[in-house]
Amino acid sequence: MAEQHQAQEQHEQTAEELHELKRIRREKLAELQAADADPYQQVRFERDHHTNEIHARFEELEGKTVRLAGRMMSKRIMGKASFSDLSDRYGRLQLYIKRDNVGDEVYKGYKKFDIGDIIGVEGEVFRTQKGEISVAVHELTLLSKNLAPLPEKWHGLKDTDMRYRQRYVDLIVNPEVRDTFEKRSAIVREIRNFMDSRGFMEVETPCLNTIPGGAAARPFITHHNALDIDMYMRIATELHLKRLIVGGFEQVYEIGRIFRNEGMDTKHNPEFTTIELYQAFTDYHGMMDITEDMVVHVCEKVLGTTKVTYQGTEIDFAKGWKRMTMADAVKEYAGLDFMAMDAEEALAAVKAKGVETEKGKESWGDLLALCYDEFVEANLTQPTFIMDYPVEVSPLAKRKAADPRLTERFECFVVGRELCNAFSELNDPIDQRERFERQAALRAAGDDEANMMDDDFVNALEYGMPPTGGMGMGIDRLVMLLTDSASIRDVLLFPTMKPIGME
Repeated sequence: MAEQHQAQEQHEQTAEELHELKRIRREKLAELQAADADPYQQVRFERDHHTNEIHARFEELEGKTVRLAGRMMSKRIMGKASFSDLSDRYGRLQLYIKRDNVGDEVYKGYKKFDIGDIIGVEGEVFRTQKGEISVAVHELTLLSKNLAPLPEKWHGLKDTDMRYRQRYVDLIVNPEVRDTFEKRSAIVREIRNFMDSRGFMEVETPCLNTIPGGAAARPFITHHNALDIDMYMRIATELHLKRLIVGGFEQVYEIGRIFRNEGMDTKHNPEFTTIELYQAFTDYHGMMDITEDMVVHVCEKVLGTTKVTYQGTEIDFAKGWKRMTMADAVKEYAGLDFMAMDAEEALAAVKAKGVETEKGKESWGDLLALCYDEFVEANLTQPTFIMDYPVEVSPLAKRKAADPRLTERFECFVVGRELCNAFSELNDPIDQRERFERQAALRAAGDDEANMMDDDFVNALEYGMPPTGGMGMGIDRLVMLLTDSASIRDVLLFPTMKPIGME
């Protein structure tokens, strides 16, 4: 009967079949509990090896006794013997379970086990006649019962929406998904190793703020009951980290969660992870160097190469990334030479190109940024630093001494999408206050992504902040590139999802 129901799982389960399978499994659990063998009462199982170790060290371990634990992912009963696959964090290994080795009662109980059950085994390492590395089990323990049958084993969990909602099942049945998140962990670890090796100090700053700042984004609003005030989930870590530069911490970074109340698509999730780093006595050129070095370090340590294929396109992150100004990029891709035009001429040229402008955002700098978005960004496939953004779209960056219309700011683009954003940080408190006032005016006019006035940050700058370079990078987007993941949801363990049933 058990084999019959096991076979039922080898095709797409209807709702009725799934309900029946669950009922049968609960009956099995009730039988175990009635026999004083409740698997949920198991509290510990000492294991001394993992599946990958058995494969890697077979010659050393052959004939020796090992203890393993994990999830049973298959069961092939052949009379008095059976084969099963055991899956743990590191891979899979075949188990050989023979009635003569484990005893009649244990073997009888094993025949009622279900795919997905958590088991512990002890046995000897050997190689089958077909050459497969295995463990001949002589002790077998049921550690936890699977009551919800796994998706059909040959096709796995393919429904994309369900994969994101039930990531725990996705990780069980799709090994490549587990590999993506193993790589994500390694990427974050190597970023930390790189930053620490350069003398940076990792810090933590508030997630709840009375003023959202450091980026042009719509915040999430919450309410603090004890203070009876509205507060904002942070949209960036920038302003607190620069306060620390003022305080004398000359190299700081934070890897943390950011929250933005914006739309969701393949590149955006309402909460995501960034690294922001700030270093005193350098500028945006120094930030370009450290950004390039960091990504190269991560690629070499995690992937063993700087070349990756992303959605069919080969990207080479090797040192020597292209650097060009925003004005030069617009000239190359749109044929508009902003450096040779004043604001009036630029507006006429942009309209002649058929580009729609927004009222209140028709200054020379606004138009330059608009043309960049319209004509350039999508063409940047290999890692490219775009430099010297107009001051209108860079409220926290230092002006260029040679041309005060521009700032010492860059963004890095790969396959047409932004990877990071960096400045020579504005440290003039008078200029900073004026830019905050302009942002506040835009906000009052209805731009809910504009910055608010942050008097305390201006006050901090009045104490004196040294020349500083700063950079912020989206960790999720870097992971997407290095794991060939098409959607940000593929690199977030638990992405934000619309509630089931919501129209």
